[in-house]
Amino acid sequence: MDAAQSTNAAFLLKHAAPGRIGLSGGRDWINKLIRKAQAPLTDDGHRSLWSHAFIFMEQRVDGHWWVLESDLDLRYRQIRLGVQENRLARYFDEETFPNLAVLDFGLDETQIRQVQIAGLELLAGLSSYSLGELVGTLFALHSTRLRQRDNLLAKEGALYCSALVQHCYAATGLEFVPGVPGKNVAPHDLYDSPLPHQTHSLIRDLGISHLRRLAHGTRELLAAPVQDLL
Repeated sequence: MDAAQSTNAAFLLKHAAPGRIGLSGGRDWINKLIRKAQAPLTDDGHRSLWSHAFIFMEQRVDGHWWVLESDLDLRYRQIRLGVQENRLARYFDEETFPNLAVLDFGLDETQIRQVQIAGLELLAGLSSYSLGELVGTLFALHSTRLRQRDNLLAKEGALYCSALVQHCYAATGLEFVPGVPGKNVAPHDLYDSPLPHQTHSLIRDLGISHLRRLAHGTRELLAAPVQDLL
């Protein structure tokens, strides 16, 4: 989708549905580090488009969509770490979140309920955000052997964002990357999962240098039919 054709709010509200997965790619230094660390998972070896994942829960009586996520939220005076519910509106800022995707794995009503219940159990249990597990996952991306083992820095009662998503979907029997433990699943794994799914995306930041962007544009120009250039 052309970024000029949609705002974050319009895009997210169009594709929001209970049980669907949201992805975001941010521009701050933490998000850039997470995106860059996932380069081994991308087809071109550039940084990933994605740095965070969350689950759409439901639209409530306040008229807002609410999402479940495990996050390290440093934007407010009170730092929040771990599993939390937030309004979807936090992702309406195009400058902060230039990249968005909504993944639909075709869950039926029973599966949606299973995902939501699993998420609420984590919320009630006050599961914490695990920066250590995230580091363990990003480290394992460089080794097929480590990817297939339990996270080296796994911590009881803690989950980072995409591990939370995998945990909730495991309640339906779905594994996004067969053979990869849930606490080694990265945001890019959700986007590239071999499981059948529909992807809606809004991309503004490719995560590549201006030189590579220029080279990419030049290749597209040279490959275009002459009549399209006239």
